[in-house]
Amino acid sequence: MSDQSAFDTDVWTLTRFVMETGRQAKGATGELTQLINSMLTAIKAISSAVRKAGLAHLQGLAGSVNVTGDDVKKLDVLSNDLVINMLRSSYSTCVMVSEENKDAIIVPAEKRGKYVVCFDPLDGSSNIDCLASIGTIFAIYKRIDETSEGEPTEKDALQQGNKIVCAGYALYGSATLVAISTGAGVNFFMLDPALGEFILTEKNVKIKNRGKIYSLNEGYAKYFDPALTEYLKHKKFPEDGSAPYGARYVGSMVADIHRTIAYGGIFMYPANEKSPKGKLRLLYECNPIAFIIEQAGGIATTGTQRILDVQPEAIHQRVPFFVGSPEDVEEYLSFVKKHTK
Repeated sequence: MSDQSAFDTDVWTLTRFVMETGRQAKGATGELTQLINSMLTAIKAISSAVRKAGLAHLQGLAGSVNVTGDDVKKLDVLSNDLVINMLRSSYSTCVMVSEENKDAIIVPAEKRGKYVVCFDPLDGSSNIDCLASIGTIFAIYKRIDETSEGEPTEKDALQQGNKIVCAGYALYGSATLVAISTGAGVNFFMLDPALGEFILTEKNVKIKNRGKIYSLNEGYAKYFDPALTEYLKHKKFPEDGSAPYGARYVGSMVADIHRTIAYGGIFMYPANEKSPKGKLRLLYECNPIAFIIEQAGGIATTGTQRILDVQPEAIHQRVPFFVGSPEDVEEYLSFVKKHTK
């Protein structure tokens, strides 16, 4: 067997995957493919910046000046600019909502398309300085009224997560990975640095029915409600003879979510006395992750409502967030039900 025969000549890149699935869609125009490819270019650029952040002095506070007099941009500010500029120049968006921008970004009329994109350009950015895994999260919607001649507004972004047409996340860890779904399952793609392309590594990913890990910040335990407190006690001190669950918490949601999909279990960011509406943002954190989790066979809930059915009222709205393996989330919800009787 020659070395040449061991080389895969039929490579499924993410670009090819998006193009081929797009061609099969009824009434497809190629605009969504164009948009996703622009998002992937931004992710590649962010991945490159993340890999050399320390060398390029992209860590720490924004606002410093380098030796040539140029402002040095903090990594999350740089990432935000990369995503905005790539999406704006894709000619496929009309409204963007970013974690880094107070107001919705309205795309100039001459560059407008029919899609709305909500994104967190660098999730877990507080972990940059300690080199923990960080990520990018995004959700794509069609404009509420595609035929409208009127000016798009932030109201176009206030859609339920069940209207998402594509969602995904990038994880900048030991490798750079993109998890993506257009509503027909979840697929994982790994960035091959030699090719500069994302290569399909896992197709139609499914989360386990039950895991052995729970994930949340237990430093806030004094603020937890009785249902969560009892659930955690049940996981740590099981009375049925089963082994206790392991605790894992990175503090970068993308890293915690990716581990939850890979190994099963439950990730929780509850509302509590300190954060009565939770801390995670609905439009660009919870909705895209909930979409991916559900497509992988899991459950995503606020504790009282399916995440994807929550009607957003503001672009930076926060909600409680419980996601993961179906049996684990259902078990947590049984404790909620017990305490709301």
